[in-house]
Amino acid sequence: MVRRRPQAVAGDDKAWHGAIAGRGGASKIAAMRGRHGWHRVRGWTAPRAAVARVPAPRTHSVLEDVQAILTGCLFVALALVFMRASRLLPGGVTGLAFIVHYASGWSLGAALFVLNLPFYLFAWRALGRRFTLKTFAAVAVLSVYTELLPPLVSLAHVDSVFSAVMSGLLAGTGILILMRHQASLGGLGALAFYLQQRRGWRAGTVQMLCDAAILASALWLLPPSQVALSVLAAAALNFVIAINHRPDRYHGI
Repeated sequence: MVRRRPQAVAGDDKAWHGAIAGRGGASKIAAMRGRHGWHRVRGWTAPRAAVARVPAPRTHSVLEDVQAILTGCLFVALALVFMRASRLLPGGVTGLAFIVHYASGWSLGAALFVLNLPFYLFAWRALGRRFTLKTFAAVAVLSVYTELLPPLVSLAHVDSVFSAVMSGLLAGTGILILMRHQASLGGLGALAFYLQQRRGWRAGTVQMLCDAAILASALWLLPPSQVALSVLAAAALNFVIAINHRPDRYHGI
């Protein structure tokens, strides 16, 4: 059984004991401490045995992380196939890579990899070596996928609205898989993950605001109708993350 201390005396042992004693519970305090061993956690008083029964979060194995990176990046790469077919623009650093790709003719995979390089230093210092190495691996895998998939998957015709929604859902699911394994696709995803871990801000909300700024800057390159569809894709992507990766529902994963 877990008991909440009275709000007026929370954190004050003498007042807490006095409140119990005033209700005739002075003898119970010693008995409970002696028999059960009471333990305080963030204003709660609970038996140590009850606290000990709370399982510690388990980390994923290396094999599980590998399959998550391969699977999550494949979902995102398929989303990019839809976006290429409809000439849409994703958000984040991937969107910047698309701008470079459209404007200069650079390989999309190469632009994606190079633009993410500055963010690895931030991730290393703010989120640790493990997260950074997984993110580096994920970006490398995605860069390879973007070069391998076009000959394998060809979309002769696809409705633009369907393409926007489908690409957003695919990319959101892929990024969600990576987040569950303490990884990202670098860039703004790493920043959003950091702010959720440290500040409790929803990663989907942070990502959506950054995506809106990047997509607005693409008006000089794409017609407004394409930018509007790109916003729809970004909304679908961030909807998946905002609903399924809330910090108040999912902990330690």
